[in-house]
Amino acid sequence: MTQLHDLRLRLLVQQESELIAASQPDELDLSVVQARCLCWLALLAESHEEQATDAERRSDTEQAMGWFADSMRLRDVINVVSSIEIPLPAASGEIDDSSEDLPDWGPLAA
Repeated sequence: MTQLHDLRLRLLVQQESELIAASQPDELDLSVVQARCLCWLALLAESHEEQATDAERRSDTEQAMGWFADSMRLRDVINVVSSIEIPLPAASGEIDDSSEDLPDWGPLAA
């Protein structure tokens, strides 16, 4: 079930990335979006871990487990988002800006 959840999440993120890229192909750098998302997700995971520690100190085990579970879910999302390959055609260094028909360089890891 966890594997199905991971695949569903990966597909959703990839579909959203494609929608964004199609709607604003010249204005948006998806690698920057990915990096910013990872930063925010890391901050959220850290915050949830701090909340779990605080709840544990107050002896609120149920609340601590909830915060900890949320932080683990965020870590899973971080792993999925960081593993998504975003095409970076400019990284190859062979693209001529005057060319209308750009070759497909395939996905490169971001």
